[in-house]
Amino acid sequence: MGSADSKLNFRKAVIQLTTKTQPVEATDDAFWDQFWADTATSVQDVFALVPAAEIRAVREESPSNLATLCYKAVEKLVQGAESGCHSEKERQIVLNCSRLLTRVLPYIFEDPDWRGFFWSTVPGAGRGGQGEEDDENARPLAESLLLAIADLLFCPDFTVQSHRRSAVDSAEDVHSLDSCEYIWEAGVGFAHSPQPNYVHDLNRMELLKLLLTCFSEAMYLPPAPESGSSNPWVQFFCSTENRHALPLFTSLLNTVCAYDPVGYGIPYNHLLFSDYREPLVEEAAQVLIVTLDHDSATSTSPTVDGTTTGTAMDDADPPGPENLFVNYLSRIHREETYLPNSTKKIQFHQELLVLFWKLCDFNKKFLFFVLKSSDVLDILVPILYFLNDARADQSRVGLMHIGVFILLLLSGERNFGVRLNKPYSVRVPMDIPVFTGTHADLLIVVFHKIITSGHQRLQPLFDCLLTIVVNVSPYLKSLSMVTANKLLHLLEAFSTTWFLYSAAQNHHLVFFLLEVFNNIIQYQFDGNSNLVYAIIRKRSAFHQLANLPTDPPTIHKALQRRRRTPEPLSRTGSQEGASMEGSRPAAPAEPGTLKTSLVATPGIDKLTEKSQVSEDGTLRSLEPEPQQSSADGSPAEGEPSQAWREQRRLSSTSASLQWSPTSEWVLSWKSKLPLQTIMRLLQVLVPQVEKICIDKGLTDESEILRFLQHGTLVGLLPVPHPILIRKYQANSGTAMWFRTYMWGVIYLRNVDPPVWYDTDVKLFEIQRV
Repeated sequence: MGSADSKLNFRKAVIQLTTKTQPVEATDDAFWDQFWADTATSVQDVFALVPAAEIRAVREESPSNLATLCYKAVEKLVQGAESGCHSEKERQIVLNCSRLLTRVLPYIFEDPDWRGFFWSTVPGAGRGGQGEEDDENARPLAESLLLAIADLLFCPDFTVQSHRRSAVDSAEDVHSLDSCEYIWEAGVGFAHSPQPNYVHDLNRMELLKLLLTCFSEAMYLPPAPESGSSNPWVQFFCSTENRHALPLFTSLLNTVCAYDPVGYGIPYNHLLFSDYREPLVEEAAQVLIVTLDHDSATSTSPTVDGTTTGTAMDDADPPGPENLFVNYLSRIHREETYLPNSTKKIQFHQELLVLFWKLCDFNKKFLFFVLKSSDVLDILVPILYFLNDARADQSRVGLMHIGVFILLLLSGERNFGVRLNKPYSVRVPMDIPVFTGTHADLLIVVFHKIITSGHQRLQPLFDCLLTIVVNVSPYLKSLSMVTANKLLHLLEAFSTTWFLYSAAQNHHLVFFLLEVFNNIIQYQFDGNSNLVYAIIRKRSAFHQLANLPTDPPTIHKALQRRRRTPEPLSRTGSQEGASMEGSRPAAPAEPGTLKTSLVATPGIDKLTEKSQVSEDGTLRSLEPEPQQSSADGSPAEGEPSQAWREQRRLSSTSASLQWSPTSEWVLSWKSKLPLQTIMRLLQVLVPQVEKICIDKGLTDESEILRFLQHGTLVGLLPVPHPILIRKYQANSGTAMWFRTYMWGVIYLRNVDPPVWYDTDVKLFEIQRV
C-alpha cells in the first residue's frame, strides 16, 4: 500500500472516530485495526492527521470511544511485548500504537476528569499477564503500558541486537531474557559496547518519547511544593515491579555518558556527518532526569533487593529511596563514570546540567571524585561560558539559575576553592576582559559581567553569586589585577547611598563583599598584593561606608537620586578593557522567543546552611541564630531573614510603596559592618605606601606592588575570624524549582513532533519574550 493511501485511510479512520456518536465495541477489530494494522504513518503524520480539536471533541462527546482507543492501543503494545515482535508487521503495529498514544495522552492529562483513567483497571488484564478473568487481580492500564514499554526497550532485533548466532537459532524468549545482558552501551555495570544500529536507535527513541509523555502528567498539575515528587507514573516505573529497572537505568546513563559528538577523533567531523545519535542521547537524558525527580530533602524509604552487586554500585551504603533509579544513581562508585565532554556545541546542555546536578546531589562519592581531580574545572568552564552567554537573554533565565545553583553546591566544598587556583589557559572565547590568571579570576570576572550587564530578572541571583565568591575566598592564593578591580568596582556600586537605601536587602551584598576581602586578607594575604593595592587605591569606598549618613534628609536625598538613575548598577569606574579574541557580545532573546515561567527560588538563607571550618579543616554546622527583631526587619549579623526574603520577592515598585528606609534601620546594620580588618590594613599600609611614593617619587604601580608583595601584617591585624561556609542544602523549594525548570526545558525542546504544544499545561506558563 502506498504511503499516500495509507495516510488517507488513517485519516478516514480518525474522521470516523470523531463523527461516531455511538460507542464502538472493543471487539470490533475491523474498525480499530485501521489505526495501526495497515498503516505506515510517521510520528509527524500522526500529529498532522489527528488534530488537537478532534481529540478534545472525542474526549467530550464520545468518551467511551477515546477510552477504547487507548485501551486497544495499550493492548497491542502488551501483545507485542509478549510475542517479542518477531515479524515486521508486529513491529509496525507497536510503533503505530506508540505514536498514537504519544499524540493522545497529553489531552487525557489536561482534563482533571480523565486523569484517573489510566489508573483504573481493565477487565481481563490480570497482574499475572496471562489475562485472568479475576478482576481483583487486574492491573491498571498505566501499569500494563509502562511494563510493555520496558519490555519493548529490550526486544531483540527491534531495540537491541539479537544474541542469536545464526538465523536457524530459535528466537530469544522475551520472558526468560536477562536484559542485563542487553544493556545499550558500555559503561556502568557493562563492559561490552554493542555495534551501533540506526534502526534500533530510532525505535528506542519512539518508545522513550512515549515514556516521557506518560511521565508528563506532572505538567498538568499546578506547582505546589507540598505535593512532593510522587508522580505515579515515575513511581511505578522506577519500582521493583519493573524487572528492567537496573538495565534500563544503566542503558540510559551509559548512552548519555558514552556519547562522543565528535567521534573518530576528527575535529569538526560534525560538519561532515549528520549525527543520528544525538536525538537518542537527548531523549535518554530527558527520561533520566525525569525519573530522578526526587525530593532528596524528604527521602527516607525502605531498601530495595540487592540486585546491584557487581554493577559498579556500592552495596554497603544505607538503604536508599524506593525510586530504584535514584537508588542506583546514589550508589555508583566507579571512577570511570564521567559526563560527556565535547568540542561540538550540543543542544541538550540544559538536560546535562540537570543530570550533573542530580549526580552531585544524590551521590556524594561522585561529588568528591569530581572535586579531588581538576575535572571539576572542565565542568566549571562550560558553565561559566553558558552563564556569560545567556546573561542578556530573558528566555534563558532558567539556565542562568541552574548554572549558579551547581556552582553554589560545588563552592560549599573546600576542594573546589583550592582547584580554582589552577592557571586558566584554555581561552574559550567570551566577551569578558582579557586577563592573565587562574580559574578563580575567570569565575569572578564572569560574575562581575553578569551583575553589571545582565538583564533585570537576574537580580535575585546576586546574593547567590556573591555567596559562591565568599565560600571560595579563603582559598584564593593570587587574584589578578583585573579581578581585584572588578571586586572593588562591585563594592563601589553596591555601597552608593541610593543603592543601599532603595531596598531593604541591598546592604547584604556589601556584607558579602566585605567578608570576601576579610577572608583573603586574613588567610591569603601573601599572594594577594593586587587586591591589597586595589583596596588601598579605592580606600575612600571603605571610609564612606564607615561614615554612612543616617539622618532622614540625606536618606531622602539619596532616594530622590535613585529615581533619576536609569540603571541598577553604574558601570563607570570599571575599566572593561578589550574582550577576548573571537568572542561576540551576549545577545538578548529574539523577539517572540518562547520561554516557560519558573517558580520563585528560595532565599539564600533557605538555600544554604552555615558551617564553620575547624582548625583541622572539618566543617561544623552552625545552629541558625535566632533573628533579632527590629522595627525594620533587619536580620542579625547581616544575615538574610525570612521577612527580608519576602521583601525581595516584591517588585521594586511595590516594595518602594510598602517600605521606606529609616535612620534606625540604617544604624541597625551599619554598626555591624565588618570593617575592622580592612581599616587596620589601611591604617598600617597607607602611610607606608605614601612615604615610598614621596621618598622615591614613584608613580609606577609595579614598585608599590613589589613593596606590598614583601610586606606583612603578622601581629598587626585583629585575630582571624573563623571561616564561615554557606553550604547548599536540599529543600522542597528547590525541588519544586527544578521540577518546573526541567519540564519547561522538555516542553520547549520537543518540537518535532510538538508533543505538548497547545495543551493546557498548569505547571508553568508559556510566554513570549
